[in-house]
Amino acid sequence: MKILVVSTYEASGGAAIAASRLVKALRKNGAEVTMLVRKNIKYGGKRVRKQSWHSIIERVRILLYNRLSTRNLWAIDPAWEGEDITQYEEYRQADVIHLHWVNQGFLSLDTIEKITRSGKKVVWTMHDAWTTTGICHLTLSCDHYLRECGNCKYLHSPSPYDLSHQVWKKKSAVFSRKNIQFVTCSEWLMKEAKKSSLLSDQHVTTIPNPIDTTFFTPGDRDEAREILHLPKDRRLLLFVAQDIGNPNKGMKYLIDAMSMVKCNNITLVMLGGKAEESRKAFHGTELIALGYISDPYMIRYVYCACDAFVLPSLSENLPNTIMEAMACGTPSVAFGVGGIPEMITHGKNGYVAEYRNAADLSQGIEFVLCEENGGRLSSACREKAVREYGEQSVADKYMSLYQPNNRSKGDSFHEQM
Repeated sequence: MKILVVSTYEASGGAAIAASRLVKALRKNGAEVTMLVRKNIKYGGKRVRKQSWHSIIERVRILLYNRLSTRNLWAIDPAWEGEDITQYEEYRQADVIHLHWVNQGFLSLDTIEKITRSGKKVVWTMHDAWTTTGICHLTLSCDHYLRECGNCKYLHSPSPYDLSHQVWKKKSAVFSRKNIQFVTCSEWLMKEAKKSSLLSDQHVTTIPNPIDTTFFTPGDRDEAREILHLPKDRRLLLFVAQDIGNPNKGMKYLIDAMSMVKCNNITLVMLGGKAEESRKAFHGTELIALGYISDPYMIRYVYCACDAFVLPSLSENLPNTIMEAMACGTPSVAFGVGGIPEMITHGKNGYVAEYRNAADLSQGIEFVLCEENGGRLSSACREKAVREYGEQSVADKYMSLYQPNNRSKGDSFHEQM
């Protein structure tokens, strides 16, 4: 069996990292897997880096549709433009086509429809809400996807039959063959998918993302701090985000929570873009900005160096950061949003704070940092990460799903602790 994993990116963003980790896990399991990404396509037998004009053209079309407004330019994907990957050697040789996040001009809905008509086994792992809606990746408070979309808040001139409704109709036609096995990474997203008008009668199951628990593993805290030049006499609380300035990452709630924390001797360690720019907002909190780190070995040292991890995100699916922290034995505190409550078992391996409640977030920080819970929480984190997110476990579940005629309409491979 030959498997083709298709993703817009290979290592940029959580969805791409999850897809690449799955490829690695499947290969360790003995599977024959190829990964096809936008800038890694064969032409004439040679692998070249290809400029994606489809992405540029699609953004221009969105700009024109929204009357030159740049607001929400990257928040929607109508999938007008894309590569016809069915002409490539990797596609022709594959028995299973496994789609991941394929937006921003990589695959169009026309190409996806062509794939569904090929007779090949098609699996599609959902990393956000795009397959359940007309054009958006985050529904937030909108419930239009429960019907047929329309009156989209992301558009300059919403109407009942606007772009979101038009793309919804196209997706409905593509999905009507019911020959795609959809996979969500969390139970939460599966429930959202089954409520949507597009996927309510489709094959949907849940398999978590994998992580290499032999790489992300607990290490010597003092050694890690020495390597990173972090203080050894402070309680270190880690916050990670690709773009710390992204409002969905909940920075304002973390700022408020840190001002309420009663215990002393805490230093906030920030990993990600624009970290230094946030220093003034934290007033009396000691802060160390590590900036953006891409080296996975250094990222592992960061998790091992810190006593706890905080993620006040307002929207998440199954965040890789919490999974990485857990595998390194670092307990987390986060809002109870998306799939996070499936990862953090409240009070056992971390703390699930009430959504958008900075006071409860501060209590969670005190629980994981200032009370005598460290060793117990750390062991429970590591145990759950190995059991539920280990490469072998996840690869086995996908290999079972790849088998011909093996479909699920709602079974879950996810186990709760």
